[in-house]
Amino acid sequence: MKLKDALGSKRFVVTSEIQAPLGDISPEEMVSSLRRVRGRVDGVAVLDAELEGIVGDSIHTCELLTQNQFNAIYQTTTRDKNRIQLQQDLLQAHDAGVDNVLVFTEDYRISGDSLQEELFFHVDSGKLGSVLDHTRDGRTVDGGELEAPLDFTLGSGVESPWGRPVPKPGMLALETMVSMGTGYFLTTPIFDLDQFRRFMEQVNTFGTPVIAEVLLLRNAPMARFINRHFRAGMVPEWVVQKLAKAPDKKRASIELFADLVKGLRELCQGVHIITLGGEDKLQPYLDAANLR
Repeated sequence: MKLKDALGSKRFVVTSEIQAPLGDISPEEMVSSLRRVRGRVDGVAVLDAELEGIVGDSIHTCELLTQNQFNAIYQTTTRDKNRIQLQQDLLQAHDAGVDNVLVFTEDYRISGDSLQEELFFHVDSGKLGSVLDHTRDGRTVDGGELEAPLDFTLGSGVESPWGRPVPKPGMLALETMVSMGTGYFLTTPIFDLDQFRRFMEQVNTFGTPVIAEVLLLRNAPMARFINRHFRAGMVPEWVVQKLAKAPDKKRASIELFADLVKGLRELCQGVHIITLGGEDKLQPYLDAANLR
């Protein structure tokens, strides 16, 4: 089932992500690490990746995912790309068989064992909207014609403000993204269900599916790193202490994930799982949370 169909059927959607490989790891190896969860996730996002001038081939990784019966999601940023560059990326993704796009301006992604992080901002809707309007009509942004119209299931990254009301500019930005054809919103990481419930009370007015991002916290040092380098207090102290004191760290990590997913089922339409470099460790988490 395509991601668009899964969202439309109101099922509880499960997506995850991998980073386009750099260095010695091949895209084939990266895709192979997900083989145990084939058929259990509705989409796998592939992050843009660049390190010291080396750029990961995210389009090729998406293509391999598609060939291996995964719904690939081409994830890209818009802040440092002009309309021509965005259009070129979308055309290449389409040629690779990809029909899902997840967009940010410049995202906060925390990925890989090094837990590298970047800042998160809203999508540059004007620039992206212009490109999408043209490609949906079978045109290029410089006035040319495409062989056929292109259409993508569009996901837009949004920041859930951790219990605070969504400010008016934020609500206007969400409204703009809905008008552009956003198929779902992807939140920043969720830990507190009560705070997330207040966020959902506001964004539910748009009628657009919301997928909550969930981190697989495998140990206390990982949780402390996020609090220290991303946002103080983002991971609640009780979560940190449970991981720190548990005699079986893996079991505690899986229990935290399963309990959070159970609560999220009542609040939104899916979860996006950030494995933090542990793609091959995803299966027992899915099992514990009864995610297909």
